[in-house]
Amino acid sequence: MASSWKLILFLSVTRCLSENSEALSSVPTSYAALLRIKKSSASSAFGSKTRPRYSSPSLGTLSVSPPSWRGAAQLYHSPVNLYHSSDAFRQDESVDYGPVFVQEPEDVIFPTDSDEKKVALNCEVRGNPTPTYRWLRNGTEIDLESDYRYSLIDGTFIISNPSEVRDSGLYQCLATNTFGSILSREATLQFAYLGNFSGRTRSAVSVREGQGVVLMCSPPPHSPGVMGEYEPKIEVHFPFTVTAAKGTTVKMECFALGNPVPTITWMKVNGYIPSKSRLRKSQAVLEIPNLQLDDAGVYECTAENSRGKNSFRGQLQIYTYPHWVQKLNDTQLDSGSPLQWECKATGKPRPTYRWLKNGAPLRPQSRVDTVNGVLAIHSVNQSDAGMYQCLAENKYGAIYASAELKILASPPSFELNQVKKTIIVTKDREVLIECRPQGAPKPTISWRKGDKSVRGSKRIAILPDGSLRIVNASKADEGKYICQGENIFGSAEIIASLSVKEPTRIELTPKRTELTVGESIVLNCKAIHDSSLDVTFYWTLQGQPIDFEKEGGHFESIRAQASSADLMIRNILLMHAGRYGCRVQTTADSVSDEAELLVRGPPGPPGVVIVEEITESTATLSWSPATDNHSPISSYNLQARSPFSLGWQTVKTVPEVITGDMESAMAVDLNPWVEYEFRVVATNPIGTGDPSIPSRMIRTNEAVPKTAPSNVSGRSGRRHELVIAWEPVSEEFQNGEGFGYIVAFRPNGTRGWKEKMVTSSEASKFIYRDESVPPLTPFEVKVGVYNNKGDGPFSQIVVICSAEGEPSAAPTDVKATSVSVSEILVTWKHIKESLGRPQGFEIGYWKDMEPEDSAETVRTRGNESFVMLTGLEGDTRYHLTVRAYNGAGYGPPSGEVSATTKRRPPSEPPGNLRWEQQGSQVSLGWEPVRPLANESEVMGYKVFYRQEGQSKSQVIETQKPQAVVPLPEAGVYIIEVRAYSEGGDGTASSQIRVPSYSGGKITSAQSTVHSLSKWSSVTLLLALMLPSSSW
Repeated sequence: MASSWKLILFLSVTRCLSENSEALSSVPTSYAALLRIKKSSASSAFGSKTRPRYSSPSLGTLSVSPPSWRGAAQLYHSPVNLYHSSDAFRQDESVDYGPVFVQEPEDVIFPTDSDEKKVALNCEVRGNPTPTYRWLRNGTEIDLESDYRYSLIDGTFIISNPSEVRDSGLYQCLATNTFGSILSREATLQFAYLGNFSGRTRSAVSVREGQGVVLMCSPPPHSPGVMGEYEPKIEVHFPFTVTAAKGTTVKMECFALGNPVPTITWMKVNGYIPSKSRLRKSQAVLEIPNLQLDDAGVYECTAENSRGKNSFRGQLQIYTYPHWVQKLNDTQLDSGSPLQWECKATGKPRPTYRWLKNGAPLRPQSRVDTVNGVLAIHSVNQSDAGMYQCLAENKYGAIYASAELKILASPPSFELNQVKKTIIVTKDREVLIECRPQGAPKPTISWRKGDKSVRGSKRIAILPDGSLRIVNASKADEGKYICQGENIFGSAEIIASLSVKEPTRIELTPKRTELTVGESIVLNCKAIHDSSLDVTFYWTLQGQPIDFEKEGGHFESIRAQASSADLMIRNILLMHAGRYGCRVQTTADSVSDEAELLVRGPPGPPGVVIVEEITESTATLSWSPATDNHSPISSYNLQARSPFSLGWQTVKTVPEVITGDMESAMAVDLNPWVEYEFRVVATNPIGTGDPSIPSRMIRTNEAVPKTAPSNVSGRSGRRHELVIAWEPVSEEFQNGEGFGYIVAFRPNGTRGWKEKMVTSSEASKFIYRDESVPPLTPFEVKVGVYNNKGDGPFSQIVVICSAEGEPSAAPTDVKATSVSVSEILVTWKHIKESLGRPQGFEIGYWKDMEPEDSAETVRTRGNESFVMLTGLEGDTRYHLTVRAYNGAGYGPPSGEVSATTKRRPPSEPPGNLRWEQQGSQVSLGWEPVRPLANESEVMGYKVFYRQEGQSKSQVIETQKPQAVVPLPEAGVYIIEVRAYSEGGDGTASSQIRVPSYSGGKITSAQSTVHSLSKWSSVTLLLALMLPSSSW
């Protein structure tokens, strides 16, 4: 039953693989037979003496290879050899020798479903004395007595009922005799199995006709190794000849089957794959875009895997459509003239040519020849006129070129501007009178002067184009010249009048002038010419026309007379130097002359300035000479710029005066360790020129500082401190790195100096503290400087007193009085001290239940003894202290005092405001204000009133909820009322607007007014009707 299952399984595998590619047709059929007969062939494994023995080929013994499936590593089972003939290795038994392998164990693959139930690992050794055998698994010796399944027959190790878990591994045979031991190669024992295919239904695969496809067949579960490996086979490939047009894209495909999946590679035989190529679809498709002729050739694709490789070659041919190199052009010919047209085209294959006339093939005639792309017609006539086409074609396409042939036939004619014209020349000049009639056939030309024919001479000639040329013209040549053109269709003529004048002459003055920048000059140009001719003057500078509008007013052309012109040049500049030209133009001739102006000016900028050598206070400079602008340079001036200078400054030099012929000098008295730039300025008798380009920035060398600090003085400090201050030395005078200060001091009248180093170059103060120094002790003090190069000078000695110290007494009689809801008045007294005199007082205040650390402070200056604290919270208790301060610090604080701010004023405004006006006063009344529990009691009321348009109000205070307000001037008054208390003024009432007038009586309830003028009535009514605005 088991063997039948194996047969079915194998057929399933074969069937699956054949569905893909039929690539397994070359698999040996003996494999199927082997699976079927294995049981019978192994049944006599331990009883047959005729089985072949696996021996080492080196001994000349026949080596029988087991069947394999496409080169699989080993069959699942190795044949065993338990008995052998002693004749095979018969030796002289009288000679002793160590063990020698005859057969070493080989790898064994044991099927897990095998019926044999035994595995044999062969080992055969010869030696004298006869060797003994032992076996190792995974490097450890096997104890044959430890497992009943183990047996050893001669050198062959047999395992009964083998188990994959217990018996898989690497086995070695160890043979030993008295001469020693030898260890065999490692033989692997593996256990093989082959499972069933998956029962899952495979989905359909769609593919376009002509494309390749791979149908994957995953093998069933198995072990060991990969099933079904075979070499690649190219199933689909591009044609043996691929033809493609130039400029197009071609795709060549190779599709191969194989296991493992083959890798596709491409090459061009006798060349390189074009760099523009692209590989697509896992390199199965080679795509070459924009084909060129160089891309043609033999291409090869190769499919390769671990089992082998396969390749295919094909030819790529590139063709091109015909393309014009030379086309036809429309042509006009006179009747009887020859015609030759040529058209050229390129293409691959090379194009052939045909000619068409008016759309029909052009047949060769006695006058017409066509050779390749050339059409020739001898002596054209009217019948040859028409449209011609040249057709270039190859097997891939055709192109057309068209042109029109016109046959001309007309009598001679002249353009209108040639029919009659006048020519004016001067004596001894050349005259050219053109005569170019239009006509077909081409007219013949003849000339006559008056009634006489013109014949050629040394001075007179008729040119090939029909024009008449006269050289060295004179008065005798004046007259009318007639040119006649004639052909078979008729004739025509033109008349030209020739007039010969005296030549024009020119005088330009002055010819050469030297000027200085800023001067002016007039150039005069005079023309001597034939009186019958008009003249025009043109001015140029260096051969270019002068644009009088764009020259900034420097140039002006003046035409005082008909025959002369002046050029005025004002405030001349260096750029105006050069050659000035005057050209006189008449209808007969043109003459010109030039004058030269030389402009002297200040020198140009000197050339590149180079710092040749640098020291701590000098710099040696060189430069290239400046342009002298036609006035010799008298001197040079050196200038320097540093980060500390105000722009460029002239520096002292050696030599002190730098003459114009010098090109180097030394700048001196520079500050050490300062970055400088240098430039040079040239001077000549005309003036000083522009400076040179600055040199590169360079730093002078370091040196010992030479500048002592200034303004050494004392400052306020704490008791027992000596505070010494000075003005820091500018970086410009520090002269090097590591700059600092040396502070020296001693009590007045002593000899030894105490010195302290201050390393900061920006420091401006030093504090010396000594508990033994009494306040206001006089000290002699001086401050010096130093840097990395050494110590510099000290300042002048000054006398400074030690600090008197901070205030020592606390203010007394401190009182705090609540003024309002947000104000407390603080007052104090201070005992005058001889030492620690205060510069002011600091008041600290904080709320009750808050820590003193949270106190806010207010400072006073001078001897003030009170301060008003503002911005406080109402109905809040505050604690306060006062202490004096000066530059040395703070004195002790006073004792703590307290005060509580007033409760806030009533928030309710006076209500139900009523008024009555009589004459120039108003009587007011309102309901009393009742404060809330947390508000201060009402002490009275304030009535605020002001005339409309004014900002300042007048106030009337009253203890009762009523008041009389005077209205002294005519107009409208705005009135409001506030309650007031110890916490301040309360909320204002709504405003009322009351008009003031001299007669009658009005109350807040009345709607009419008596004894008022019309204007006053309107005003009063408006005042009563308008709503109250905010105060």
